[in-house]
Amino acid sequence: MNASAQQQRSVVAQEAAHFGNLAADWWDPKGSSAMLHKLNPPRLRHIRATIDAHWGSDPDALKPLAGRRAADVGCGAGLLAEPLARMGAVVTGIDAAPENVAVAKLHAEKQGLAIDYRAGGVEALAGETFDLVTSMEVIEHVADPSAFVAALADLLAPGGIMILSTPNRTPLSKLALITVGEGLGMVPKGTHDWQKFLNPDELAALVEAAGLRVIERKGLSFSPAVGFHLSDNLALDYFLTAVR
Repeated sequence: MNASAQQQRSVVAQEAAHFGNLAADWWDPKGSSAMLHKLNPPRLRHIRATIDAHWGSDPDALKPLAGRRAADVGCGAGLLAEPLARMGAVVTGIDAAPENVAVAKLHAEKQGLAIDYRAGGVEALAGETFDLVTSMEVIEHVADPSAFVAALADLLAPGGIMILSTPNRTPLSKLALITVGEGLGMVPKGTHDWQKFLNPDELAALVEAAGLRVIERKGLSFSPAVGFHLSDNLALDYFLTAVR
């Protein structure tokens, strides 16, 4: 296997092409990635709280990640990478779709943010280490979840934290994300394969098999009154945080 193929082992070409086709309006809060824009505020609240708890940073500090390296794997066009950079991190974002990376680079430049964006799978980062490793709504799209988690774990520096998020495999997620979300055009058709969703115990087992310790599970729920919000209910979508 050549080096290029090794760096793409986690990538499903059809999945990369699907998300690459959405690149042009990724930053449009009313476009095809509208749901990601709605997910981002509670996602960032959870990440910030986790950072503060783990490193003892001041909750009011503007740059709690100053001096730290962060990797966002499956970064899309940078919805998470940019806030991490604003929090002071030296950020590397990698995505399987070159179209997403092109949009991410252009958007970051316009924002005056220096982010190292790369096209490829997680394997392309082998040999590097990061204080914070994130991968949001990605594992359900990769070729081999176990190998993917192992590769993520290898990126984590001693004392670092890894935060993953993914839909749970429940009747609720199937109804909300596929029947309603894709059925009503709120999410592009073909985005989700419910059979590839992992429940929290399955994902925790993969993380622990990779040599990390799970320290928190947190739910991401939805209600008509407040939209997406953090909760203790893991039925729809959830975060899993781990350390070495």
